[in-house]
Amino acid sequence: MFRSFFQNPKWFLWAYIGSVLILGVTWYKVQLDVQINEWFGSFYDIVQKSLSEPGSITFPEYMAEMMTFFRIAGIYIVIAVILDFFIKHFIFRWRTAMNNYYMSHWQVVRHIEGASQRVQEDTMRFARIMEGLGVSFMRSIMTLIAFLPLLWTLSENVTELPWIGAVSHSLVYVAILSAASGTVLLAAVGFKLPGLEFQNQKVEAAYRKELVYGEDNEERADPPSVAELFGNVRKNYFRLYFHYLYFDVARWSYLQATVLVPYIALGPTIISGAITLGVMQQIVRAFGRVESSFQYLVNAWTTIVELISVYKRLRAFEGHIWEFEKNGGEPVEMAAE
Repeated sequence: MFRSFFQNPKWFLWAYIGSVLILGVTWYKVQLDVQINEWFGSFYDIVQKSLSEPGSITFPEYMAEMMTFFRIAGIYIVIAVILDFFIKHFIFRWRTAMNNYYMSHWQVVRHIEGASQRVQEDTMRFARIMEGLGVSFMRSIMTLIAFLPLLWTLSENVTELPWIGAVSHSLVYVAILSAASGTVLLAAVGFKLPGLEFQNQKVEAAYRKELVYGEDNEERADPPSVAELFGNVRKNYFRLYFHYLYFDVARWSYLQATVLVPYIALGPTIISGAITLGVMQQIVRAFGRVESSFQYLVNAWTTIVELISVYKRLRAFEGHIWEFEKNGGEPVEMAAE
C-alpha cells in the first residue's frame, strides 16, 4: 500500500514533490483562515460601535470591511478548488501504483478469495479514504500550529472560568480537555466497530464470489447457498447497525454539547463586559479551530474504522506476495502512467 508508491522511483515526483506541494498550499489555506478570523474581530467591533453609537460608521466604511472579506474568501476558494483537484490526481496515482504492484503478482494472488475485489475495490476505497483522512489530518496539524498561539494570546482577555476562577491562558486547556474527553469517550464506545467492519467485508466478499461463480456455472449460486450467504451478510449488518446506534448517540451528543463550551467558559468574562463583541468572535472562532483540530479522531472515527477494515484486507493480501518474493519470485513489470 505504501512502498509501491513512496519507494518506487517511477512515482518519485508525484510521491514527494506532490506531497511537499500539498503541504505548502494547505499551510497557505490555514493562513487565509487566520486572516478571516482577524477580520471577524474588526468587523464585529464595527458592528458593536455602530449599534451603540448610531452614525459613527459610514456605509462606505461598512462596505470596505465586506470587500476585505470577499478578497480573502475569493483567494481561499480558488486555492481550495485547485488544491482539491491536484489531491485527487495525487491519490489516483497512488492507487495506480498499488494496482500495478498487485497485478504484477496476479499469478500469485488470483486464487485468494476476493482477489479481484481487493485489487479493484479495496485499492479504490483505500485511496479515497486516504484522500479524506490524510488531507484533514494535515489541515488539523497546521491549524493547531497557526491557531494555538492565537488562542493562547486571546485567552489573556478571559478574566476567569466558571466554578474554577482565574486560570492563565485558560481556553487552551479547556479546548484540550474538551477534545480529549470526546476522544476517550468515542474510543470506549466504538472499540468493536473495526472488527465488525472487517467481518462485514469478508461476508460481502463470500456472497459476491458465489454470485460471480453463478454467472458461468448453473450449479453455483443455488437458492439455498445464496440464502445462507446473504443471511450472513444480513446478520453482520444488523450487528453493525446496533453498535453504530449507541456510538452515534455518544458521538452526536458530544458534538452538540461542545458547541456551548466556549460560551460557557467565556460566561464570567462576557457578563463583566471585559471584552468587545469582536474579540469574543475572534476567541470563539479560534477556540473552535483549536478544539476541532484536537477532535480529529472524534470527527474521523467512522472513516478510520472503514480504513482499518480495508487495511487489514490488503495487508493479508500482501502477505502472500511477500512470501512469494522471499522465495525468489519475480514480479511482472507494468508501466507507470
